[in-house]
Amino acid sequence: MADAIHDTGRTQGARAPLDPWRLRQTSCEPAQRARDESLFALANGSLGVRGGFEEDDSPSDGSFLAAVFEKNPIHYHERLAGFARSTDTRVPVAEGKGIGLWLGDRRVHLDQAEWLQFERSLDLRRGALDRRLSIRTPEGHRIEIHAERVVPLAQPALLAIRFSVASLDYEGPLTLVSFIEGGRQAVEQGDDPRIGVSGGQGMETFGLHADAHGAQLSQRASGSGIELTCGQTHRFAADDLSFVEAQAQDARVEQRFRASLRPGRAVTLEKFVAYAVGGDEARRQDRLRTALQEATAAGFDKLAAGQADALADFWRHAELSIDGDAATEQALRFNLFHLLQSAGRNGVDGTAAKGLTGEGYEGHCFWDTEAFVLPVMAFTAPEVARAMLLYRYRTLEAARAHAREMNHPVGALYPWRTIDGGEGSAHYPSGSAAYHINAAIAYGIGLYLESSDDLDFLDQAGAEMLFETARIWPQAGHFNPRRGGAFCIHEVTGPDEYTTLVNNNYYTNRMAQRHLRCAVAAWRWLSGERPQRMRELSERLQLEAQEVELWQRAADAMYLPYDQALGIFEQDDGFLDKPRWPFPLHGASGEHRPLLLDYHPLTLYRHQVCKQADVVMALVLAGEEIELSRKRRSFDYYEAVTTHDSTLSAPVFGILAGEVGHADKAWRYFHDSVRVDLDDLHRNTDHGVHMAAMAGSWLGLVQGFGGLRVRESQLHFAPSLPQAWNGYGFDLRWRGRSLRVDVSRTGVTYVLRDGEALTIHHAGRALELQPGQAQTLALAPEAASEVFPRLCQALIFDLDGVLTDTAHSHYRAWKRLADEIGVPFDPQTNERLKGVDRAASLDIILESAATPFTAEAKRALAERKNGYYVAEIENFGPQDLFPGVRELLEAARAAGLKLGLASASRNAPALLRKLGIEDRFDYIADAARIARAKPDPEIFLTVARELGVAPERCIGVEDAAAGIVAIHAAGMPAIGIGDAHALGQADAVLPDIAALRLEDFVST
Repeated sequence: MADAIHDTGRTQGARAPLDPWRLRQTSCEPAQRARDESLFALANGSLGVRGGFEEDDSPSDGSFLAAVFEKNPIHYHERLAGFARSTDTRVPVAEGKGIGLWLGDRRVHLDQAEWLQFERSLDLRRGALDRRLSIRTPEGHRIEIHAERVVPLAQPALLAIRFSVASLDYEGPLTLVSFIEGGRQAVEQGDDPRIGVSGGQGMETFGLHADAHGAQLSQRASGSGIELTCGQTHRFAADDLSFVEAQAQDARVEQRFRASLRPGRAVTLEKFVAYAVGGDEARRQDRLRTALQEATAAGFDKLAAGQADALADFWRHAELSIDGDAATEQALRFNLFHLLQSAGRNGVDGTAAKGLTGEGYEGHCFWDTEAFVLPVMAFTAPEVARAMLLYRYRTLEAARAHAREMNHPVGALYPWRTIDGGEGSAHYPSGSAAYHINAAIAYGIGLYLESSDDLDFLDQAGAEMLFETARIWPQAGHFNPRRGGAFCIHEVTGPDEYTTLVNNNYYTNRMAQRHLRCAVAAWRWLSGERPQRMRELSERLQLEAQEVELWQRAADAMYLPYDQALGIFEQDDGFLDKPRWPFPLHGASGEHRPLLLDYHPLTLYRHQVCKQADVVMALVLAGEEIELSRKRRSFDYYEAVTTHDSTLSAPVFGILAGEVGHADKAWRYFHDSVRVDLDDLHRNTDHGVHMAAMAGSWLGLVQGFGGLRVRESQLHFAPSLPQAWNGYGFDLRWRGRSLRVDVSRTGVTYVLRDGEALTIHHAGRALELQPGQAQTLALAPEAASEVFPRLCQALIFDLDGVLTDTAHSHYRAWKRLADEIGVPFDPQTNERLKGVDRAASLDIILESAATPFTAEAKRALAERKNGYYVAEIENFGPQDLFPGVRELLEAARAAGLKLGLASASRNAPALLRKLGIEDRFDYIADAARIARAKPDPEIFLTVARELGVAPERCIGVEDAAAGIVAIHAAGMPAIGIGDAHALGQADAVLPDIAALRLEDFVST
């Protein structure tokens, strides 16, 4: 967003200093208008108003109400039992922010005027939008527009505007036309499945009325039957403006006000817009009248002050700071502000994936509401977290109905995507099959209860949701005698939407296990503490103790797939049996383009390729009692096969990267998540901000760098400090207390700002905090997170570029062949061949061939190249070993380490003989028997197996990026030899093999 925030567009000026409390824009690019409307949107959980200009018209601008949606039928050529029949779709409601501006008899059109000076700012501290624009009209008149706007958190469905026009050199009549306009339709969203479809018909407008006192119109959504009334009133000084006329026609109501302007004079109009949804017309009129009367009586200043007070109260308990990085501090506050203002806060409306900033994803709520957004609210605004869960309670009956649609006779199954509670996904493999939505809601309930100790919520709503959703798991799985009676869950889809309809998805099983245990704990607590309530609930749900015992048995016997050879958790029963993704992960331009836009789902499903964190997500949300080494190996493996095509992925990978010791990766993933919308990294912020990614950035700070975990209802911290920062801090709310954590180079300081004494844990040490008392401790030892040195039993080397240099020999051989067949070949193409076997290298070279080659012809070409290469290395000898190789191999043998070679070259044994080191190796991979080339881990796993050493007790040494990926995928740490930039994924990079000192990497 750097270009958009500063001066690069229609107005020019000095670069604006960055204010970490204010998102400031001093240029306006027309091409970025839709994105900016999302970034500068205001909301209050019920009403969302995009950041367009009052006096301008934009097709992508709009206002939205959380309670208003259309219901559209889903059309199938082949509809089967249980398929969703309709979907809820957010649609824009009557647009009330409009104020047309006329000088004399000519309307001011901003796209026809010369912009002299522009500034727009979103005040994160006060929750207000402020804009100043000086223009020169085509007639040569200069005026300045000043527009202020708030959508108060305390007044649902109310918008307040103060709009001023000052004359710089114009003298004459000014007309302000304040209007409400219906007839808007959802913006056409194209074929991008990440965004959704167009909402179809706009809302029907009726009941138009306008006079000197106000204006209003009503709307009806024909599919859902929802009705609303929108009205406006104004406040102004009698000597500034006078009412002229009102009109009501063509889905538009307006009031006209006139004034006389002269240089140095300004006129101001305060506008108040309110919405009333549901109920009959008379009741809506009463609610609307009350809201507008109160707003008009209060005036803009009082409403803005109330909004500032509400934000001050929030920031008092949710402050954060970054010492040495104002841009990241601003981005984090911006993200947290958007979460607060768009989260459902009335217990009725949900929290959509795009908040209330746009109609992206059709305004639907997904699982990430509870997995990402709710945890942030639980720690910063617990009353909002409670309201978010009450929305799920309101839609519990719809979840029960969905369970029956899915042939479950009892229980509740929450839908994959919804507004009002029904399933809205037409693609069941990546929609209805995602049963983990139930576990995410249970996770949210559990975390809220731990952080708030709100046992009344458990009594009144939480327990019923936990029980009804827990009932689904025994119906989705069974105790499998073929797996020793383990409880297995079948035909479900985990978070990774590039892998669907699987058995024993690790994330689903692990989270279901936690869900079942949470439900059992709730049963026991209610039975002991509130037995009457438990009896009433059991009777109403027909829930007996035997069923609860079944939940406990299923949780205890839950099958959690683990691959012993790789030392990693399996994503599902079949994931590791598939081949690696053979195509480029991203487009040739380098721009992040999701695979789902170019490949059929079945193509994705047939390969080891992940859209987002799946196993890694489970290790973050439910990683307790799992060895750090297993987490690290699983991280390394799945990082190599994950595209991060979802904005949910980077923050999760970043949190686990920090935990397992990959500090550089933790920083990179955090940076990718913190600016998803400010930099429009996924090119779809036009349709609204990404709520879960915004939440992920806060979690990246607090759970990632702060190391926060909740264990047995207590806070555990293990803070680390990124090299780029001097320090950071954050506030948390916990069980009626307010806690401040500050991290610097000198240590970590904890201060219990208010509330009763609290026991927390710092780096495994219990710490008793007293109110107002600061305690400072040292940062957790960095050595605890280092990959090296480590226990090791074997070293596995690549050959070329590590032990000797045959790159020029290979290049000359390939170049000779390419010239003979008339195919271009240059050093850039040669770089792509690093670590790749002969057949795959030939395929890369032949990408530029004018005509295709048969398989037989390719084999002949490969053999011809090999002949050229053999001739090239005929004169190789011990003198061609890299310095330090012989000494390293001897030291490794003396230390009792086994040595293996994992070279893709079929000439490796012959070359080792020429180099005089063949006898130093315990096993040399037979490249002819390796079916899958690097970056597949097959060759490294084969060598480890033949050496008789577990992968986690091996260290791989490579000079190619593909080889580093293969080593990590095999569950081994990697040492890169060569360019640190090109080998950035390695755990350590050395300039050459001579720099590899065994004692630095292998512990005894």
